[in-house]
Amino acid sequence: MRFGIQTGPQHVTWQELVDVWQTADAVGFDTAWTFDHFFPIMSDPTGPQFEGWIALTALAMKTEHVRVGTLVTGITYRNPAVLANMGASLDVITGGRLEMGIGAAWFELEHAALGIDFPTTAERIYRLDESCQIIKLLWTQKVTNFEGRFYQLRNAYCEPKPVQKPHPPIMIGGGGEKLTLRVVAKHADEWNAFGSPEDFQRKLGILAEHCRAVGRDPGAIEISVGTPLALTKDSSQSERLIADIARRRNARPEDLRNGMLWGTPDQVIQRVRAYQQVGVSHIILSLRAPYDLEAIELFGREVIPAVREKVAA
Repeated sequence: MRFGIQTGPQHVTWQELVDVWQTADAVGFDTAWTFDHFFPIMSDPTGPQFEGWIALTALAMKTEHVRVGTLVTGITYRNPAVLANMGASLDVITGGRLEMGIGAAWFELEHAALGIDFPTTAERIYRLDESCQIIKLLWTQKVTNFEGRFYQLRNAYCEPKPVQKPHPPIMIGGGGEKLTLRVVAKHADEWNAFGSPEDFQRKLGILAEHCRAVGRDPGAIEISVGTPLALTKDSSQSERLIADIARRRNARPEDLRNGMLWGTPDQVIQRVRAYQQVGVSHIILSLRAPYDLEAIELFGREVIPAVREKVAA
């Protein structure tokens, strides 16, 4: 079981981001992620927003242990060959700590505002499929040629190559059952989505069917969940914390509760184990500023060791 944090770099100061990443790095988390947007999501879009890859690179330099990535990079924002070169450089710079998160993009508002094409959902997912192929080719071949429906490469190079061999792991984010999960089955080293343990149990059955169709072992794909955290020593504070998280995400508490970790450390541990029982092996805490550093420290001190000791036993 791995544990990570995802800090959406919105409505936040740079020092707050550095503080939460260094806290997670110090208390035993395995991964840390930004996200890839230009406007704040699920909140006031006119607020401050650090660019995801620039912030990721700088935060990687402020940490020592966590593996790093964007959860996830929208394929509409950058040519996949450019993205492959960005990822290769960051993997070298960090000594092999990159995890390449990638997805089909969804935030139409920022596309319209910035003049970026926003194709249909189906086309974006087909572009995601080609992008995964291109990235892996550039990371593993000296010279890459590619003739796709949406992208074409002619004698393309990506040097230096990533440190990790055969290449950094590719995480695909998204829950679409017909198209996205088929791309996951074909290309992903890790799949990330949101939802309850029950949601994952059902969708993992669908992913297994796609894996069989493309001739891949479902067990080769790590399963991760993005989940908000409302951790407290005082169980009477749980509902207040859930309501606060919902307010900051422009959501209703009842719509978030089943897909998040909340309660005392013992209650959160039981929730983690519920995800683990259905096949999730990477818990990524979805955090929004202002960050509760005490909760992150408490999670690292009491939740992570307890879960890992149970697995070891």
